[in-house]
Amino acid sequence: MPPLFNRRPEIGLPASLPPVALPLAELMARVRQTLTDRFAESYWVVAEIADLTLPRFDGAHCYLVLTDQHTTGRGAQLKAQARATIWSQRYQQLAPAFLEQTGQELRIGIKVMLRVQVKFHEQYGLSLDVVAIDPTYTVGDLARQRLETIRKLEAKDLLERQRRLPLAIGPQRLAVISSPTAAGFQDFMQQLSESAYDFSVALFPASMQGDEAPASIRAALDMIRPQRRTFDVVVIIRGGGAKTDLLAFDDYGLAAAVGSFPIPVLTGIGHERDEAVTDLTAHLSLKTPTAVAAFLTDRLARLDAAFEGYALRIRELAAEQLQDAAVQLRRLTLRTRETAQGKLGLHRTALQQQLRQAREVPHIHLRRQQQHLAAQRRALHRAARQALRQQQGQLRTLGKLLARRFRHLHRRRREQLLRYRYELQLATTRQVHLAELRLASATAYRVPTQEVAAPDTSFQLLDNNNQPLTPDRLRAGTHVRFQLTNDSVVLARIIARLSSTDGRPAAPDLFSQS
Repeated sequence: MPPLFNRRPEIGLPASLPPVALPLAELMARVRQTLTDRFAESYWVVAEIADLTLPRFDGAHCYLVLTDQHTTGRGAQLKAQARATIWSQRYQQLAPAFLEQTGQELRIGIKVMLRVQVKFHEQYGLSLDVVAIDPTYTVGDLARQRLETIRKLEAKDLLERQRRLPLAIGPQRLAVISSPTAAGFQDFMQQLSESAYDFSVALFPASMQGDEAPASIRAALDMIRPQRRTFDVVVIIRGGGAKTDLLAFDDYGLAAAVGSFPIPVLTGIGHERDEAVTDLTAHLSLKTPTAVAAFLTDRLARLDAAFEGYALRIRELAAEQLQDAAVQLRRLTLRTRETAQGKLGLHRTALQQQLRQAREVPHIHLRRQQQHLAAQRRALHRAARQALRQQQGQLRTLGKLLARRFRHLHRRRREQLLRYRYELQLATTRQVHLAELRLASATAYRVPTQEVAAPDTSFQLLDNNNQPLTPDRLRAGTHVRFQLTNDSVVLARIIARLSSTDGRPAAPDLFSQS
């Protein structure tokens, strides 16, 4: 292969033959081959998009012009520029991913980190093929977290929930979350005091910067929540500060607490250019605490002006209606007077006619009353006779019914007495029969008089005290004890005494065993 450059002739040597020229295409082919061998891999580069041509239809490619410009330590400006291409199929993958993770599309002026391959074409020169894009370099880690927080809030409908809450027409009862020593709070109170309206302000102290700020503000919101009916709006304010102080208001927990709060929340965090995530979830975001105070004052001023306009309009309408009513009243008065005079004439004529009729009516009415009274008298006599006949018939019917009822009760009473007599006779017969049975079942003993005191008898009569009984002590109904020869004892009762045939006292004769 001939060299890529022509050598100079050496001094003292004869001139060589004329150099052989290379075709441009061959030279460019050698350059392409050299670059392909030297830069075979892909490389991550950081550059700014200086020019951009987006695809205009499906299947088109995206063309970029990348530049790199920065200042060296000596103050010199270094600049590099290269054309780059994102082929259509790869663009359909990279562009949506970049938009999803950064929240913005590829545009002129943003810095990107690209993975590129070096390409050289004999006709079009040097260019870069974009293989991948790193979105995290564009948004940075904090911006990526902020974007993820916004996506989570949007998925839970917390970005728009506060804006759907109705704000009071004239909010004057304010729950303020701020640091008591913050300059923003002092400016806020100064602005309210200078207004022409009276505000009721309740301060809920909280730390407004640092790592503890989100938890402190959420705690203040939790204190307000039980008292939410006593406030029209919640105001979160703080003074200005460094950009890093705004990171506390990008906290997801704080933004979600603000977005889900039941009454409107206004924010005045104090950053003119930046917007925190909490600002996105609030009902209304204003730049500074003074702007919040001005907004509240202006809202009351507009309400006051509206009321003044309404009052003026009401006065105008009232005056117009009063004037129309006066004209209508005069017209009605005139019409009423004419109508009254006409009706008065008609009534006067009618009254005269009624007076003439009144002279005749009493006589006619009296005759009618007399006729009616005579008819009523005749009807009364007929009704009295008819009622008398009806009462007599009812009395005869009741007499018959009473006699029939008496006979029925007499018969039932007689049957009841007969049944009682039969039951009494039956009970008496039963008792006599039972007594006869008991009498027949009783064991009777006859004791001769001569054997009572005989010493050789087979038994001995004793009383309850085991003393011998004499004949004169024996009576009917007396309980006695028979002591037999075998020393056995039989209890008995005297039921009768037999009379003596020889004139001596009768001895006990019959005993019944107890």
